[in-house]
Amino acid sequence: MLINALRVLAACAVVVLPLTAATPAQAETVGLHEAVASLPVAAESREGYQRTAFRHWVDADRDGCHTRAEVLIAEAVDAPEVGPGCKITGGRWHSWYDDTDVSGAATIDIDHMVPLAEAWDSGASAWSAERRQAYANDLDADRSLAAVTARSNRSKADQDPATWMPPHQPSHCRYLEDWTATKLRWHLTVDTDEHITLQELVASCPNTPLTYTPAP
Repeated sequence: MLINALRVLAACAVVVLPLTAATPAQAETVGLHEAVASLPVAAESREGYQRTAFRHWVDADRDGCHTRAEVLIAEAVDAPEVGPGCKITGGRWHSWYDDTDVSGAATIDIDHMVPLAEAWDSGASAWSAERRQAYANDLDADRSLAAVTARSNRSKADQDPATWMPPHQPSHCRYLEDWTATKLRWHLTVDTDEHITLQELVASCPNTPLTYTPAP
């Protein structure tokens, strides 16, 4: 009888295993000068690039507003009205690339701090489609996307700091901080010209503590 009872208990036993969850990435802080020096240097290749490889804009949280609208709402100096279907009217924005105030969203672009083509050249060509989508719609880091004038965004196009910097010179250090933090966040490389230029340019900027969180 005792043996039978033990067999029943064994059959009913539930094995409880410890639950493990992925540890979220921790924010990292490093001086701007050291951050630039730490960027991995590698040759770039645009082979196979298509803008459609980065799906955007998406409504990741399904609240009715896609990424462009989310950035417009978040960065408005004067809040716009948000109507049905996330239609945005009114509002005012300050484009820090060219120190310009803009009323109405029609002439505002949402710039990828590190352009999609540059990201492709710097490592995103090896990513999954899901990771490229996450990059193109990165609302988890304030530095990744910027509401700026269409004029300044289209002047920049897919260039890196070796060939383009914001026309508003007082914004240069901020731009270098955001560029460097975005490359570090997404584990992107820099080419030789880009690295040399970044080091030369940040030499005239304060060694500001640069905080970024590595992307999942």
